[in-house]
Amino acid sequence: MANERLKADAAMMLEALHEQMLGIAKIQRDRSRLTATATACDKRITVTVNADGILIDTKFADDIGDLTHTEIAEAMTEVVQEAARRVTAQVGLLMEPLRERKSQLPKLSDLIEDAPDLGSAMPVAPPASFAPPNSPERRYDDASFDDAHRFGGRRSMVSGHDD
Repeated sequence: MANERLKADAAMMLEALHEQMLGIAKIQRDRSRLTATATACDKRITVTVNADGILIDTKFADDIGDLTHTEIAEAMTEVVQEAARRVTAQVGLLMEPLRERKSQLPKLSDLIEDAPDLGSAMPVAPPASFAPPNSPERRYDDASFDDAHRFGGRRSMVSGHDD
């Protein structure tokens, strides 16, 4: 009886893994097509970023010359960051069904008595800073990264967001 139960559990896990892989492939395809657009300075500046938050399009209105170079530079930084936040939110929504399905799967510790919960041992990468170069926020001491080194680096994009 225990052997039949183990076979059934294994079959369920394989089927769930197959569904996860299909879901991941669809999400990757859909994610690759995401963009977000933001505007600044009364729509004088419009930028679009891709799913990675990389600037892919910039448009200036005809009256952009009414702004100083400093105003344009500051607005560009702010508007690209806003577009990046928007696309990050879209990616999060896209990933939600995958995270939900993952949360319904049994953990290794559920299947094997005394097995460790590997998910809780994974370090979580901090979000990338929006601070400018050489700002205090970008300075760190090596002690703050001990956990990341101990666990071999950062999580994957999927694992890093499913706490």
